[in-house]
Amino acid sequence: MKAARFHETGGPEVLVYEDVPDPVPGRGEILLKVEAAGVNYVDIMRRRGDPMHEPSPTPFTIGYEMAGVVAGHGPGVDGPATGTPVFVHSGSGAYAQYAVVPAEKAIPIPDGIDAVQMTALWLQGITAALALREAGRLGKGDTVLVEAAAGGLGILTVQLAKVWGAGSVIAAASTPEKVELARSFGADLGVDYSLSGWGEEVMRLTEGRGTDLVIESVGGETLLAALGTLAPFGRLVVLGSASNIPSLVHSGELFNHNRSMVGFGVHQYFPNTELIKSTVAELVELVVDGRLRLQLDHVLPLREAAQTHRLVEERRSTGKVVLQPWA
Repeated sequence: MKAARFHETGGPEVLVYEDVPDPVPGRGEILLKVEAAGVNYVDIMRRRGDPMHEPSPTPFTIGYEMAGVVAGHGPGVDGPATGTPVFVHSGSGAYAQYAVVPAEKAIPIPDGIDAVQMTALWLQGITAALALREAGRLGKGDTVLVEAAAGGLGILTVQLAKVWGAGSVIAAASTPEKVELARSFGADLGVDYSLSGWGEEVMRLTEGRGTDLVIESVGGETLLAALGTLAPFGRLVVLGSASNIPSLVHSGELFNHNRSMVGFGVHQYFPNTELIKSTVAELVELVVDGRLRLQLDHVLPLREAAQTHRLVEERRSTGKVVLQPWA
C-alpha cells in the first residue's frame, strides 16, 4: 500500500510518499480502508519535531483522523461489520491507504454525511463546540471574536457561535479575502489581524465595549492584542499557537478587568465519551439540516501530503484540508 510518512523531522519535504507493507490487525483491532484523512496543525507539529505529549518514532505515519470502510477484523473482534463506513480518531496512521485501529474507536458514520465531510467535521467540530461551550462558557448575546476565522476550525466556530446565540461574531483573519470568506459563513464583522492596530479596530467596531469571548489560536503579539479587546469579565480561550511565538501577559491585564484566560486541549475531553458522542450527534444533525456548512478548500490525493502541509503552515488554505489515499 501507499503511505505518506517521515523518516526524520523537518520541513514539509521530509514527508515521503512511498510503498509500505499492508498492516495486519491485531487483537482488538480492525483494518480500515482509509478514504479520507484530515490534515491538522498537530500533524505539522509532529512532522517538525515540536514537543508533543506522545512520541513519534520514525519512520512515522502521521494523521489523527480518518474515515473509510471496515476491511477486516483482528482476533476477538466481530464488529463493526466489514463494509461499514466508520470514522476513527487515533494517535497516528491516517496518511495511508490502510490503517489498523482499535475497534472500540470506530464510530459508524451516520446517514446523510460522507467520509470526507465526517473528516472535515469531527475533530474541528468537537474542538469548536467544546471551546465555545465548555471552556468559553458562551452566553446568549455575547460578542465573540474568532481568530483564524477562515480556517476549518474558525469557520465552524463562527457558525456554531451564531447557532448557539452569540449576539455578534467578529472574524479575525490574515487577509481581506479570508475575512470576507468568514463573513460569508455568518460572521457579523471582520478585522485583518495582520495589520497593526487591529485590536483598536475591534474596540471601534464594538463601540468601545469590547468582546465577551475570544477563541485564540495564534499566540505571540496576536494573543496580547486579543486580550486587550476583552470587556470586563471577558474570557479568552487559548487552543493553539500557530505562530509558535510565546506571549508575555501582565497579570494586571486580568485582575484589573476581571478577565480570565483558560487553556483548551480537546484530547483531554475524549475520555468523557458521553459528551463526545452527544456533541458529534448534534454537529451531524446541524450539517444534515443545513445549519452548519463545511468549507472543503483542498481535497487532494495522498501523494500531495507535503503540499497540504505547506498550504496549512503558510496560512494559504481556507476551511478543512483533506487527503484521499485512493485518489
